Amino acid sequence: MAKSLIIVESPAKTKTLKGFLGRDFQIEASMGHVRDLPSSKLGVDVDNNFEPSYVPLPDRKDVLKKLTEAAKGAETVYLASDPDREGEAIAWHVAHALKLSDKKIRRIQFNEITKSAVQEALRHPRTINIDRVNAQQARRVLDRLVGYKISPLLWRKVKKNLSAGRVQSVAVRLICDREREVLAFVPVEYWSVTAKLSPQAPAKKQPFDAALTLRDGKKLELHNQEEADEVLRNLKGATYRVAKAKKSERQRRPYAPFITSTLQQEAARKLGFSAKRAMSVAQQLYEGIDLGSDGGQVGLITYMRTDSTRIAGEAQADAKKYIVTQYGPEYAPERFNVYKSKGSAQDAHEAIRPTSVFREPDSIRGHLSADQYKLYRLVWLRFVASQMKPAILDVVTADIEANNYTFRATGSTIKFDGFLRVYTEGKDDTKQVDDEEKPPLPPLSEGQLLDLLDLLPKQHFTEPPPRFTEATLVKALEEQGIGRPSTYASIISTIQDREYVVLEEKKFKPTELGFVVTDLLVKHFPTILDVQFTAGMEDKLDTIEEGQQDWVVLMRDFYGPFAQTVSAAEEGMEKFAKESDIPCPNCGRMLVERFGRLGKFLGCPGYPECKYIHREAQAEGDGAAAAAAPVESEIACPNCGRMLVEKTGRFGKFLACPGYPECKYIHKDPPKTTGITCPECKQGEIVEKRSKKGPFYGCNRYPNCKFTLPAKPIGRDCPTCGSLLIERGFKGRVTGVRCSNKECNYTEGAVEAAGHEEEPEALAA
Repeated sequence: MAKSLIIVESPAKTKTLKGFLGRDFQIEASMGHVRDLPSSKLGVDVDNNFEPSYVPLPDRKDVLKKLTEAAKGAETVYLASDPDREGEAIAWHVAHALKLSDKKIRRIQFNEITKSAVQEALRHPRTINIDRVNAQQARRVLDRLVGYKISPLLWRKVKKNLSAGRVQSVAVRLICDREREVLAFVPVEYWSVTAKLSPQAPAKKQPFDAALTLRDGKKLELHNQEEADEVLRNLKGATYRVAKAKKSERQRRPYAPFITSTLQQEAARKLGFSAKRAMSVAQQLYEGIDLGSDGGQVGLITYMRTDSTRIAGEAQADAKKYIVTQYGPEYAPERFNVYKSKGSAQDAHEAIRPTSVFREPDSIRGHLSADQYKLYRLVWLRFVASQMKPAILDVVTADIEANNYTFRATGSTIKFDGFLRVYTEGKDDTKQVDDEEKPPLPPLSEGQLLDLLDLLPKQHFTEPPPRFTEATLVKALEEQGIGRPSTYASIISTIQDREYVVLEEKKFKPTELGFVVTDLLVKHFPTILDVQFTAGMEDKLDTIEEGQQDWVVLMRDFYGPFAQTVSAAEEGMEKFAKESDIPCPNCGRMLVERFGRLGKFLGCPGYPECKYIHREAQAEGDGAAAAAAPVESEIACPNCGRMLVEKTGRFGKFLACPGYPECKYIHKDPPKTTGITCPECKQGEIVEKRSKKGPFYGCNRYPNCKFTLPAKPIGRDCPTCGSLLIERGFKGRVTGVRCSNKECNYTEGAVEAAGHEEEPEALAA
């Protein structure tokens, strides 16, 4: 038995550390948190300094038993969870769950999982930072109070199993407010006039565009076609002459290395990754990838939950060596590039970078999955570019006069590509073109005459503010201080899972349920739904971590007014019931729209005395039209020829014949494929299937191949036995990964180590 025990969060970390430390240490995984607040009750004693009542997690029972046995035989227990608030809280919970004495435990952390970083951490152990723990504890208790006090109200007033969250509800509000701006927007017509010009002969024809900007030296706005036509008449036969040509040199500084939010944004723009997917892959790269003979199991990137742009001097020196060798000394700055972090940044650890700049993406591509390669390459390129010289561009701006009108043309030429040789950042608005990105102009000089090749008027309409994409929502959350880097992925995932918003054409739109819930919360809990309040609370949590504020005092200041608001809402919050124009056939009252388990329906407001429900109602709009006209598809019933209609069942929406019960035809969609080859027959694909017990996965060649899985495969094989790895869940949410082979005990922790940044759901107290 080793004298020292190291406890990490996941098996992936365990495997990586074993490769570095050998048999001198016993290394075990806690699988994330080992205890938490109970799900069946509030678990916070508000009358006793908000004392939390932590209980062991049911699915960690065997893990705790194993850790307890390992800790008994160890002289020293090193707690090596992630280097953030959540990781500090995990270490604290493990120490308490195992009842370890302060003399026995040591807290170590490393920003990158490399041999040198781990050995350095072991040389400098410390005690658990209780201020960090209290900051995380305050967040957990805050989210529990908000979730468990407000959510039951929503169950009674709107629909069962809804949730409200201190952060998630504000994110939904942002999306709802933006949607209302879009719906209320009235487009305004305007026109532009573009001249297509070229230097006169004998010079070579080099066409370029110039936009009309001024009339008589004043800004010109064209509101309709008549005004545009007037400009065209006035310019008929005009002479086009260069009035002014200005050449300037501009620098484009490289982008800072990634922090959590910018990684999520850029992964969405360039790779099409959701925030959750990006963080899942980043977690894998951080915890360790087996490079075989090229280096064994090693972490490829530094810790990926960070808001600091700081880079270690050693990493900057290595980057400079690489840049000088690969691109030349002219691409390396004399002094290292330093980037300023946001004022609220905790600066606890570095920016996200490769652990070795010399480990080029293509050199290890064979050891990475497609997603791992794409994200590692993105991180590697961004880091290398961040340590290079700025690009230098020559930008030419020319004012061209024609009668009393002025046109402006802009073009640029790259004089020195600098960091642009390696990397260009993606854009949220691909229509926007900066001056530095416009094509070069031909040589122009003051007084030079130009030929008019064409004069192009064009009609435009002002556009509403754009709906949020994943990238722009993360950007908005960061800019307004809503949540912290580690919460963005879970926020976006939760509001979609709760069906408050949907992602259509990569843009978020609120559902009617999202609008209803948001409006109720804004009306009855204006402070909780206030952006400034939410951002201010994040700052207060930071002061707890810095040891400047007591977390219990913060809770008292919050809970007093909050409890009064909850009491008022219990009395004043109205039940959602939108009246239709269809009378109840039993009692004559007008049916009302409500939300149920299967979506919206029409029912009698006299419930429970009158339990009539209008079964055919789709409730997509108001009144009888909505109730009497189910959504019709373009698919004909193969039995009777009637057009199939959309219905809702216990498994969601489906298409069926409207002639039921005479015609019972149900249209079955092709099963959802996972893209994973069946490991048994090697021919079919694993697809999603459904039974009375819920979804499961199996080969699409059934009955020729009867291979099945109880949960969704993740596309990786078990490192222990080679079977498929599948998702591991608890109460409807994915908590980690396990081997599909019942005889193999291999498991991994949650895809995202930050287990409870915000209360994921509120259960009945």
